[in-house]
Amino acid sequence: MRLDHPLLMQVPLDVLARLAIDFAKATPEEPAYLLLDELTYARDWDLWLKTFHDERWPIRLAGSSSSTAALRDRRTESGVGRWEEQYLAPYLFGEFLPLTGRNATVSVGSSLPETLAACISAAPDVVLLKPLRDAYVLTGGFPELLTPLDAPEPDLADVLLRSQRTLQNDAVDRAIYKDIPQAFGVDSPLLLERMLYTLAGQMTGVLTPTGLCRTLGLSWPTFDRYLSYLIRAFLVFTLPNYAGSEPAKQKRGRKLYFVDGAVRNAALQRGTLPLGDPGEMGLLLENLVAAHLHALGQQTQVRLYHWRQKRAEVDLIYDEPDRPMAFEVAGSLRHSREGLRRLMEAFPRFEGGCYLVAPDALPTAPGDGRDGIGSLPLDLLLLAVSGQAEHELQLRLAGDS
Repeated sequence: MRLDHPLLMQVPLDVLARLAIDFAKATPEEPAYLLLDELTYARDWDLWLKTFHDERWPIRLAGSSSSTAALRDRRTESGVGRWEEQYLAPYLFGEFLPLTGRNATVSVGSSLPETLAACISAAPDVVLLKPLRDAYVLTGGFPELLTPLDAPEPDLADVLLRSQRTLQNDAVDRAIYKDIPQAFGVDSPLLLERMLYTLAGQMTGVLTPTGLCRTLGLSWPTFDRYLSYLIRAFLVFTLPNYAGSEPAKQKRGRKLYFVDGAVRNAALQRGTLPLGDPGEMGLLLENLVAAHLHALGQQTQVRLYHWRQKRAEVDLIYDEPDRPMAFEVAGSLRHSREGLRRLMEAFPRFEGGCYLVAPDALPTAPGDGRDGIGSLPLDLLLLAVSGQAEHELQLRLAGDS
């Protein structure tokens, strides 16, 4: 049942549950299974789930919500011990490939450092994946948009343009004009939309609040609040600057990324133009790696950062407690490694965990080079992170069952 349907929005959740139980002739031994899309549109949904659990109704529920904005008024204590919330990212690269009839598997270890070590020692062939990666970057990670790429000779331009129209309607417009205003009472969704477009032009960059507030005509508290709405609607996320102490991490500049870079392309109506612009494609590829690590971090609770100190910078830091890792995403192996070297000098705990990531890289371990920096093919890193994220989700689901 789709609970954002105008008719079902008027029906109490207990009535829908009783209908399902009666129709299925459910018993405690053979309960009814009810799948509720946009569960959070039901009034008092959290209290009803608590009631179903505590009173042992013969029903099992799986619900979805397209935005955490709708969870604002949830009574958090209701769910303790009664249900589990899971974050599902858009399809990652390793999940996308089977939709096109291709597959490239990696050996997954107990953590990302172990998985990357296994990939380096026995790397799958990723040379022919570039055309699929380009299509995936611009189409986005929503499976219904990806399946047309499985055609024998898909019209890539037509697929991309149709997917961007769909993303504009279903992701951007829905969040800006429906989900966020309904949850937070935003009076000016047009201003929120303008802010999203402005942020789309600064993807992978460090946020400059003063300039952005001046451009948008917003005060800093309003800008920060609107940004939090876009984050809770799963449109964007930010990464703090890595530092030696938590207060320093919070005070220094944040970098902005899109949960799905194709949403950014749809918002800016870029069409197929990024394919002919190496600079823009470079930004999209950095966003792609950041989004994959962000999705993995949601499963492992490992925090993600960037690092910048004067002129030295590193794109992404995956702060695994025992074996932290740092990644510089580049267009080629000729890219400078100075940022990674400076990071290791400032924080020796990153020694043995720094990588330059590039499409044309050969897989090498950090210990194999003079500078202690490894290299990873872009597609191999995407497959490794995809496999690790799927593994971690399976572990969480198994632990909850």
